[in-house]
Parts: sequence; C-alpha cells; structure tokens
Amino acid sequence: MEARPRIALVTGAEMAKPDPETHHLVAALAQLGIEADVLPWDRPADWAAWPLVVVRTPWDYFRRLPEFLAWAERTSQLTRLVNPCAVIEWNCHKQYLRTLAEAGIPTVPTLWLDQGCADARAQLQARGWGEVVVKPAVSIGAIGGLRADAADLACRAHLDALVAEGDVMVQPFVASVAEAGEVSLVYFGGRFSHAIRKKPAAGDYRVQDMYGGTVHPHQPTGAELAVAEAVLARTPAPTTYARIDLVDFAGAPALMEAELIEPELFLGATPEAAMNFARVLGGMV
Repeated sequence: MEARPRIALVTGAEMAKPDPETHHLVAALAQLGIEADVLPWDRPADWAAWPLVVVRTPWDYFRRLPEFLAWAERTSQLTRLVNPCAVIEWNCHKQYLRTLAEAGIPTVPTLWLDQGCADARAQLQARGWGEVVVKPAVSIGAIGGLRADAADLACRAHLDALVAEGDVMVQPFVASVAEAGEVSLVYFGGRFSHAIRKKPAAGDYRVQDMYGGTVHPHQPTGAELAVAEAVLARTPAPTTYARIDLVDFAGAPALMEAELIEPELFLGATPEAAMNFARVLGGMV
C-alpha cells in the first residue's frame, strides 16, 4: 500500500494565545489524502522527513528572531520550506513597509527609528503628529504597541524604552481603525481566497481577538484588491500563503501589514477557505 503524502505544519511552543485554526487545515488536507504533522519549530526533528514544511503559527518566533531565521535557513536546505526564506527574512522586520512605500504602494506615514537613536523624541516632535501609535519594528499582534498623544510623557517614555531595545516605528493614529477596523485579504498560491474585516472592541484600536477584536465577513473592493495584488507582485519570492491587511487612510485603502510568515488566515471564516489552502499545498507534495 502506497504511503500517504505527509507535510509538516510549523507552530510555536510558547505563544500568547492558542492556535485557533490549524485543525481546519489538517482536516482539509486529510480529505485530500495528505497527513499533516503539527510541531514547534524549535523541537528537535528530522525536517528532511517531510517533503514540505509549512510555516504556519510559530507565534513566538519574534522573541527569538535570530534563532528562528537560522532554523528556517537550515530547514530550507533539507526540504521545501514555505513561505521561502527570502520572504521570511524580508517580512520579519517591518522595514519592508518602507520599501513598499518607496515602490509606490499606499501605506500609512511612518517614522522609522533605529535602535539606540539619540534624538528619537526630537524626530517625533518634528513630525507634528498628535495621537500616534508607537511599536517595535519586530513584533506581532500589536505586542509592545502604545496609542498615545505624541506629547504625553507616557508616550515619550515608551518610545525611549523601545528604542533602547530595538528598531521602532511610529505612525499617526488612523481613526478609521477604531471605527471600521482593518480589512484582511487572504491569498493562496497568489490567488485571492477570502476576506474578512477585523473590528476592535469599543474604546480600543487593536483588532486582534486577544484584545476583544471581532471578525466579520467582507467583500473586497476593486481598490483593495489592487493594493493587495500590487504588494504581492513586489515580494522577493512568490508566496504560498499571504494575508494583506488594509486600512482606510485619507479615503483610500492603504497597507497596514503584509503578513507573510505566520498569519492567522481565518480558515474557518468561509466554508471553502481551508480547502483552498489545502489544495495549493497538495499540489506541492
């Protein structure tokens, strides 16, 4: 009897919240006759045993980024890794947003500050922004972010602390996020699959569910699809999976994040979402 194809779905050992969706993908793959093993990236394993290793939910990677990148490089030499190392390395630091903005992709204005920057407060003051969001340039899920008035002492102290630890990005607060949330467009194999709208809890700006955010159906507009596809056309290598997060800025969609490493893909949002992903992965083994 011929052995069933097997793939590895990579997760994390210590994460801020449980993985809510990989079981949908495992079930869809099983329908296609493919076995999926779910295991943390930092567990000792013979990664060559799987013909395909899919980076899915290692939501602890950003706390040990050098180790994770080294793991990805080693694993890519043993088997097929998706998304590929070139994409992971490009996407792990939010500086990629600067690159996309320079290429003409609409993004939210951003002040970029290198670790140890001596005049971070002065640079922020020079922007003349009121309410801002200050966050690490390497993070996930709004961890380490602060929404505050740029002139507040708490904002300045937070900025100082973050700059001492790593690179930092500051953006003017986008009011539409609190009102309408963010739109996420999900792509598998470069093809659009589904979209959702994430809304924050009342009085918050963070759309993630661990802060009380909720998920709603969304039909993307032509303008939203155009921005998302322009982003995907500029990644350093083709993506097997991608989530493009957009916000309304100045009356038009603007890129907030391109999630290409370990995005929640809302595989339970539509009946076909998990199977769309499973079929793409099935074509790779």
